[in-house]
Amino acid sequence: MSEPTPTQSSLAVFLKQRWLGILIVVLVAVFVLQNTGDLRVHLFWMTLTTPTWLLLAILFFLGVVAGSFRTSRKHRAKK
Repeated sequence: MSEPTPTQSSLAVFLKQRWLGILIVVLVAVFVLQNTGDLRVHLFWMTLTTPTWLLLAILFFLGVVAGSFRTSRKHRAKK
């Protein structure tokens, strides 16, 4: 006879499914916090001086939004 397997908590299941995403968010947070100097950005005719952490956070957020659109479109195409 085999013993029944213990049920896993919902937190354990969540972490097993999303460990890579959590790791990436932590690495991005560390990278952003270590780069706190100012950065000059040239875009077309504009020149902006902004803290590096702010620019990195904005770019990360835009990447998350773009990824969610891609996932959303993929999900809709299956239906």
